[in-house]
Amino acid sequence: MDYEALAGLLYPHITATPDDLERRYPPRTLPEGAKVTRVAPSPTGFVHMGILFPSFVSGLLARESGGVFILRIEDTDDKRAVENGTEQIVAMLRYYGVDFDEGIERGGAYAPYSQRARAEIYQTCAKDLVRRGLAYPCFCSEEDLTAMRTAQEAEKANFGYYGSWTKCRGLTIGDIEDNLKKGVPFVLRVRCPEPDGKPVVLDDPAKGRIEMPANGIDHVLLKSDGIPTYHFAHAVDDHLMRTTHVVRGDEWIATYPLHHMLFDMLGFKRPRYIHLAPLMKMDGGSKRKLSKRKDPECALSWYAGQGYPVAAVREYIMTLLNSNFEDWRRANPTAEFGAFPFSPRKMNAAGALFDLQKLDDVSKNVISRMSADEVYAELTAWAGEYDPDFCALLTREAAYTKALLSIGRGGAKPRKDITRWDGAKEYLSFFFDGLFVPAAVPDPDFCGAYAEVYDPADEQDAWFAKIKTLGEAHGYCPDVKQYKADPSGWKGSVVDASASLRLALTGREASPDMYAVMKLLGEKRVKERLVRL
Repeated sequence: MDYEALAGLLYPHITATPDDLERRYPPRTLPEGAKVTRVAPSPTGFVHMGILFPSFVSGLLARESGGVFILRIEDTDDKRAVENGTEQIVAMLRYYGVDFDEGIERGGAYAPYSQRARAEIYQTCAKDLVRRGLAYPCFCSEEDLTAMRTAQEAEKANFGYYGSWTKCRGLTIGDIEDNLKKGVPFVLRVRCPEPDGKPVVLDDPAKGRIEMPANGIDHVLLKSDGIPTYHFAHAVDDHLMRTTHVVRGDEWIATYPLHHMLFDMLGFKRPRYIHLAPLMKMDGGSKRKLSKRKDPECALSWYAGQGYPVAAVREYIMTLLNSNFEDWRRANPTAEFGAFPFSPRKMNAAGALFDLQKLDDVSKNVISRMSADEVYAELTAWAGEYDPDFCALLTREAAYTKALLSIGRGGAKPRKDITRWDGAKEYLSFFFDGLFVPAAVPDPDFCGAYAEVYDPADEQDAWFAKIKTLGEAHGYCPDVKQYKADPSGWKGSVVDASASLRLALTGREASPDMYAVMKLLGEKRVKERLVRL
């Protein structure tokens, strides 16, 4: 076989060589040990956790080492692509604080960053493989391949295009030329070398050492439209973009022998692979993988709709990625997110358990650490999109709203009343007359009497002294310890008297500091709520 002639026959329009590509995309000039990472999602559906997870890991590895983080779009599957899929990916990753150094939105010296725009690059590498006798055209139709699989199933043979099943591997150049003249479509397959019995070894920082049989299948490299499969495209792209570390789901481990072989055939240095275990979820009494089809929390848009702050989602993901993140956060409560010393070796090799209750706890803590201005900004931004009427209420008097949000904020033990933005309306409702829902009060007479003596100018000690004095006149023991020692003869303690005030003013049994609440409600509103009973 004249492979040089075959290469020219299959790809006459390709004049560049791999050497030209090497000059076009030279090695990067980076500090020693710098990592070049990438995330390469496909625009074939909604943006999900399976994209955000490797994005976090890849970004952290690049940042910590002074390297480069790339966003590449793997859009080779045109049939499954969704409208504005790439724009959705870019917008959602930006929303969650994933910042790239170069890629589809930023450009860069290693462009283009869309695989469909790189067709001639792949064909250049493919033509070189044909020239070296390492790839060949396959004219098998779908019917041919279906018949092959049926026969393999009947013989209990492994599925795939290999060995005696490689119908097109032995075609002569004359056969190939005849098919091309007839317009028979073809794919390009790798000519897999004879197995030598040596296992392929994957040394994965997250999974450890894994041995697998070498690849024995003549896999497709280029489809009939000249667009590559993922396997071929990622090998070419990761080499020419000088990727050093590839972070991906562990469902790709089984393909590593093929990728190992392709890098060797192409003469490329293999990147380091880090495979992430899937997120798990309790379903009844057993665990299963978090599902894009079954679980709404798999979609990144779900968290925004529910009102989880971006910082809370980011923090929670870190608890799933590294087992020591929570201890680090407790020791460094105000440290920047990126200061955490991330390590792939501390990832859960079996798959972390996704727990919404834990996410709520993280979110509550994150919000409690925010300033009133930060809460106001994020809450009003969320409400503006998901609850415009509430947003209008919050922004009508911004200073008043910020003052409400300031209660109990700051200090060593800040209040944790808000878990998500969608719960803020219920929490703040009693501060707004249009949202306030009155509740039954145990002692309306006491509340009415207190309305007559309430003075917003009182300092907190004087304010509480009035509650105790008036409460005692209405049968409430002013000393809690005394009441506990001998409750006979009393309606209750000063705590019970205060509870009536709280219910009258807020409509609930628990609320922020009542002295601060009454100050913000104002004298008129306080007295109206106390005497309405």
